[in-house]
Amino acid sequence: MSVLTVLSRSCVRRAFSPFLVRGYAAKTPSTEQKSGVGAKDTSAVEEKTLSSCPPGTVLEGLNYLKGQPAVIALPDEEYPPWLWDLLKPKVYEDDGPGGKAEKKRLRKENQQRIKDQNFMKTQ
Repeated sequence: MSVLTVLSRSCVRRAFSPFLVRGYAAKTPSTEQKSGVGAKDTSAVEEKTLSSCPPGTVLEGLNYLKGQPAVIALPDEEYPPWLWDLLKPKVYEDDGPGGKAEKKRLRKENQQRIKDQNFMKTQ
């Protein structure tokens, strides 16, 4: 496989990947207070937005079938509530030695140790 083939395929993947679209971060209440707006005003004006795009935005790259209408973002209330918890990390309760939490912790430490060893081999 030539280098040009690999480069052209990666460019096509990047152009059509819906996961590479970035959104702007929401302003934190501390940032708004520094700008001169009082705390009383921010609680009345501030609405909790969950999605990174406003309703009615055309979502590029999600519609991959020919002849279908464009995918349009809905208001946050129309999405199921479990959708907003997908990216939160799982919290495992500490269930003693040999439990699931300890196994996850040991696996993560082992993976980090292997990464550190591999990095030191390249130095």
